[in-house]
Amino acid sequence: MTPLATSSWLQALPKGLQQLSEQHLLRTRRQVAPAQGAHITVDGQRMLQFCSNDYLGLSQHPALVEAARQGALECGVGAGGSPMVNGHTAANAELEEALARYVQLPRALYFYAGFATNASVIAALVGAEDAIFSDALNHASLIDGCRLSRARIHRYAHADLRELERLLASNPQQRKLVVSDAVFSMDGDVADMTGLLALCEQYDALLMLDDAHGFGMRGPQGRGSLAAVGLSGANASARILYMGTLSKAAGVAGGFVAGSESLIEWLLQRTRSYTFATAAPGMLARALLVGLSVLEQGDGLRAHLQAQIVRLRQGLEPLLAATGWQLLPSDTPIQALVIGDNAQALQLMEVLRQRGIWVPAIRPPTVPEGTARLRIALSANHTDADVAQLIAALHAGVLAMQQDLRPEPAKP
Repeated sequence: MTPLATSSWLQALPKGLQQLSEQHLLRTRRQVAPAQGAHITVDGQRMLQFCSNDYLGLSQHPALVEAARQGALECGVGAGGSPMVNGHTAANAELEEALARYVQLPRALYFYAGFATNASVIAALVGAEDAIFSDALNHASLIDGCRLSRARIHRYAHADLRELERLLASNPQQRKLVVSDAVFSMDGDVADMTGLLALCEQYDALLMLDDAHGFGMRGPQGRGSLAAVGLSGANASARILYMGTLSKAAGVAGGFVAGSESLIEWLLQRTRSYTFATAAPGMLARALLVGLSVLEQGDGLRAHLQAQIVRLRQGLEPLLAATGWQLLPSDTPIQALVIGDNAQALQLMEVLRQRGIWVPAIRPPTVPEGTARLRIALSANHTDADVAQLIAALHAGVLAMQQDLRPEPAKP
């Protein structure tokens, strides 16, 4: 084997890893296994988790599990090819029709993964001669999709519609695409979709909304963030491309886009991850078809979850006053407890782990520098007792951290 040259950049990798460790930015995978309700086994330890995007607990729902089993008997466990070759099963076709009905838009296109959806559809819409306007806190999949398109990217301050309007007004490109999360994944706040659409109409732009964390959760019967603000159904706009994921509230896997007939047909023809990647297995589509029915009838689950959100926020008020930490305002399951310092966020995570609670710390580059946090994610699986246990553990954890940080008394 030929030895590496002394100047090889590969020799710098260990030093780079060491720097990540010193900055408290080194990440570690854990071996997990689902347990009953809101519990999970992490590296062999049974824990109460507050980090799952399985907001309504559907990933373990008996009806979905049985539908997947029957789907495997019908379709097998793999698709065997891309949707354009032999991977577009009857189950996948039924799911696309059901998704369009559920979000009340003319047509839907089903992808094997949400990240791949965002990373590819943007490049199918705009290119090097065009302009993208992207919210500063958009998800990584949207950011990657913007970069892959080779369009000129204009990044506007988070939720700042005045800056967005200035950028739109001063941009000469004929094709303009505004891209935004509908519910922001790390902060839990909701975009001003009505305001975004008004700007797109004024400046002849297309609006792409990523509703990964709103689909199944917001609006009547959980039909999503567009339905929540009255922009679906009869009020649907041809200027909106709606994207949702099927791995969060829906509890399974995959992603989809929905919009006008011509827009979705264009994406079917031009999106590389749809044309050249193996399709999602039909067994998952069978599970998702049942899952959509559960979502539509899931107002009780969503009401229970909303009560837990209120309970958590009220219970943390004394802790916030004592520490100066910030619980970002959100009525979604995403409750971001911003600590700031990377090391302190990791320390609090470890204190909670020792108390049997699993809430991983979120650090840069996932969030901006100086905003390390615990991203607490609530679920309909959580009981009143579960939330009370988390609140008590956080209060105890702060006391433990304060004692650890207290300076040693001076020796006489």
